[in-house]
Amino acid sequence: MSEQVFDKQFFADSLVKMAELTEANRDYWTKLDSDIGDGDHGINLSIGFREVSAKLAEKLAESPDTATFLKKSGMILLSKVGGASGPLYGSFFIKMGKDHIGKETVTFPEFADMIKNGVEAIQFRGKAELGDKTMLDALLPGIDYLQAHKEDTDHLAVMEKMIEIMKEGAESTIPLIAKKGRAMRLGERAIGHKDPGAESSWMLMNVFLEQMRK
Repeated sequence: MSEQVFDKQFFADSLVKMAELTEANRDYWTKLDSDIGDGDHGINLSIGFREVSAKLAEKLAESPDTATFLKKSGMILLSKVGGASGPLYGSFFIKMGKDHIGKETVTFPEFADMIKNGVEAIQFRGKAELGDKTMLDALLPGIDYLQAHKEDTDHLAVMEKMIEIMKEGAESTIPLIAKKGRAMRLGERAIGHKDPGAESSWMLMNVFLEQMRK
C-alpha cells in the first residue's frame, strides 16, 4: 500500500466536514450535556466550527504549512467557543502541528503523533485522567492504539480500529461517576448518562477516517 500523506487541504476538508457534523449533531450533543452538565456542548461547538468554516479559505491562504493552519483554526475555537469545549478542542488543534512546523505534508506516523499532541494538550488543560467521565475516556484508549500501530501499512484499518476503541470508550462513561467538570456536582446521579465530550470526540475524529477513505 502506498504511503498516504496529509496536507493543508486534507485538514481543511476535514474541518469543513467537522463543521457539518457539528451542525447535524448539535441538538444530540446538547441533550447529552443537559443531562449532566450545562446543556451547551453542542451549541458551543456549533458556534465555533461555524466560525472556523467561515474563515477557512482565509486561514488556508495565509498559512504556509499544516501546523500554522491548524494553529489558526484552533485559535478560532479557543476565542469563539464558550464553556469547556472551546478551550479543549481549541488546544487540540493548536498543539496538533507543534512538531511539524514548516512541513507542507505529513506521513501517517506523523499524523498519529499530531493527534497524540492534541490529546496531550486536552489532558494538560483539563487535568483529567482515564475514568473521570470526560472526553479522555474516549481519546486516551484511542491514541494508545494509534501510537502502537502507527507504523502498520494498512492505515485505514488502524484508524477504523482506533475509532472503534474510542466509541467503546464513550460508552464506558455511562456507568461512571464524574470526577471533573459540572457533572461532578451530581455524584451518583451522573451514573447512567454518557459524557457528551467523549461522544463528540470520537465522532469528530471519525471525520479524519472518512476523509482518508476519499
